[in-house]
Amino acid sequence: MHRFVYPQTVEKWCVFEVTLKGPSDGNPFTDYRIKGTFCGKNETKAVEGFYDGDGIYKVRFMPSFEGKYIFTVEASFADKKYEGEFTVTPASKNNHGPVRVANTYHFAYEDGTPYYPVGTTCYVWTHQKLELQEQTLDTLKNSVFNKIRFCIFPKHYLYNLNEPLTYPYEGTPCDSSTLNEDNFMYSLELDGNNWDFKRFNPEHFQLIERRIKDLMDLGIEADLILWHPYDRWGFSRMSKEEDDLYLNYVIARFAAFRNVWWSLANEYDLLRNKTLQDWERFGSILCEKDPYNHLRSIHNCMSIYDFSRPWVTHCSVQRVDVYRTTEYVDQLRMRFRKPVIFDEIGYEGDIDQGWGNLTGQEVVRRFWEAACRGGYATHGETFVNPEKILWWSHGGMLRGESPERLKFLYKILCETPGQGLRPYRLSWDDVVAVPDTPWNTGEYYLIYYGFNRPSFRRFYFDDHTKFKVEIIDTWDMTITDAGIHSGKFTIQLPGKQYMAIRLKKVE
Repeated sequence: MHRFVYPQTVEKWCVFEVTLKGPSDGNPFTDYRIKGTFCGKNETKAVEGFYDGDGIYKVRFMPSFEGKYIFTVEASFADKKYEGEFTVTPASKNNHGPVRVANTYHFAYEDGTPYYPVGTTCYVWTHQKLELQEQTLDTLKNSVFNKIRFCIFPKHYLYNLNEPLTYPYEGTPCDSSTLNEDNFMYSLELDGNNWDFKRFNPEHFQLIERRIKDLMDLGIEADLILWHPYDRWGFSRMSKEEDDLYLNYVIARFAAFRNVWWSLANEYDLLRNKTLQDWERFGSILCEKDPYNHLRSIHNCMSIYDFSRPWVTHCSVQRVDVYRTTEYVDQLRMRFRKPVIFDEIGYEGDIDQGWGNLTGQEVVRRFWEAACRGGYATHGETFVNPEKILWWSHGGMLRGESPERLKFLYKILCETPGQGLRPYRLSWDDVVAVPDTPWNTGEYYLIYYGFNRPSFRRFYFDDHTKFKVEIIDTWDMTITDAGIHSGKFTIQLPGKQYMAIRLKKVE
């Protein structure tokens, strides 16, 4: 008799999990299959399950509607179907469902609540010691960040040469005792790895899904990076069969979490043994196997991916110009007609790499440029410190000046009428945004001056319309009431960089 366990209730958009005891002989990851079919009044979904070690098989499901559901589970090792029913309760206050594309260029939760991504990058925070992971969660809890990019596979790169807490496969790694910052590039050729790429290590994936849930409880989206090139263990050089097995396993384990996003790769064009056909195949597998249609993209180094591909839901971009970064947002919007997130604009910090020693002012400027051009940006931080713990890779504590200013920008975005901004041509020498709605009739303007520092600006729209004018200091995080104006008027400014003006029509 196989033990069959499941809860009687689950909250809408939360994880319903069925557990079945089964065989552990042979290779349970490839020798046996388990799947479930879930039926409610408004939806029916078939999902694949997975082996979780110690003879335990699981099937996970995320219900999108309230009410009663019935389900069946079939396993290749069992002669009968297992059946059950459960009730889906209403979503709690902070549970808005998965994030979807909205209004072509923006995002909203499934319940319609607008979502303005203010992301951060901590590539391998889930591979660090547990105490450091908890510190990272504490930092995130008190931050503005509502999306975090991180890797499923461990990463080998500058300032990150330590072994991970766990490995994704059964086996042993190569000897890394001789690694240092001077020879880290050569270590990509190290021999001695001994992995069975058809036997996953459930402990590794259990830890990641535990962190996905922690993030979900904090209202933070988990932007999962499935592959990356910075690897001394061989995970970036698996065969087609092994890659597909991995992707199917990850989907079965993680797709039922409402806060999951799929990023096929970080810097896909540096993965030399992957072809465009491989990335397209992975995109097709996600479309076929992820029953919840989570957001999907892929991230570049130098060659921007063809984001017009139908499986791509949004543009995930790294800057390809040393100087111009989020200034390209409006061009990418026009080219691909999808939301644009600059997920790598460079990092606030002081390391020796050009991408990792931006000032806080420049990071904030790039965020404002992205927002006023109708897109979004992602933060990162790379400060040298005695502990050698860099947020961009390890997590831990934030040390920079930009996060509080990004919280201020987020407040401005949330106060914007409609759902998101779009670029607007008002004059040649400033960046202007208006609400991204078809009914915008000159009622709201957000004008950003960046590293320019005018001491005054002149305006004229018509002879009659009145505007409430506010002067925004994006760095000092102040909003100053400059009165109500109409006709031709001049607004005095402090002659500082990083200023903005907000105009709101007065009825």
